[in-house]
Amino acid sequence: MSDVRLKVGGRNYTVACQDGQEAHIERLAGVIDNKLSTMGANLSNQEAKNLLFAALLLADELDEAQSAPPPPPPQAAPDFDSARLATQLERIAGALENAATTLES
Repeated sequence: MSDVRLKVGGRNYTVACQDGQEAHIERLAGVIDNKLSTMGANLSNQEAKNLLFAALLLADELDEAQSAPPPPPPQAAPDFDSARLATQLERIAGALENAATTLES
């Protein structure tokens, strides 16, 4: 176990976490701290109440994200038949050569 020092809402906290999870816990604390800072004038004098409201706002965002319909699957690239495409390109090249020859004459 490892101890991580966090600063959330202007206060310092020490929490225990599994070894190797320190950066993840610090990032999550940063999310909470950012949410508190966006509350601005809505902050109360009660620290626990502020943290509760920040947690409720984050839980609401998470709930909305989880209940949103999944994005449509990406469109599959069309299957090209390379031999057919090569034949068409040769035909187009031949037509362009004929047009150039006609224009030159």
